[in-house]
Amino acid sequence: MMLATLGLLAACDAHNRTSPDAGHIDCMARAMYFESNWSSRDGMIAVGSVVMNRVESSEFPGSVCGVVEQKGQFAPGVMSRKLQGPAVPLVKEAAASVLRGERHPLVGDAQFFHSAGYSAPYNNMHYVLATGGNAFYEKRRPEEVTQSAPPAPLEGLTGTSS
Repeated sequence: MMLATLGLLAACDAHNRTSPDAGHIDCMARAMYFESNWSSRDGMIAVGSVVMNRVESSEFPGSVCGVVEQKGQFAPGVMSRKLQGPAVPLVKEAAASVLRGERHPLVGDAQFFHSAGYSAPYNNMHYVLATGGNAFYEKRRPEEVTQSAPPAPLEGLTGTSS
């Protein structure tokens, strides 16, 4: 009986890793949709990678919804505005893919991004990627910054699903 229970729990855990919770998919999709303006799959996957980097950090809430719901961190109305239009299925697919483990290969440890056209006056921003209309960066000590401006935009690095 105990072995059967352990087997069932392992199957549930495997299912949870491959079939992300609908609530987390919704929160992730909202961040991707409103932050990348569904401009490209790479942009959405990069936003999702930042969300997951924050989830894994002790400096931010430990859940996708907790990170996305954080006041002042994402687009106004991210949790209340309606997801609509032909991009919604692509956004939901990308959200589920990130929750299953897909990451943008160039985001690395970045936990921050801003609109690609924005020029910030700070000297601690180490840029790693520009894609989907956003520039992604890590906060570093100023002497450790080697890329102080966003690189040229890059698209086409993520697949259609993982």
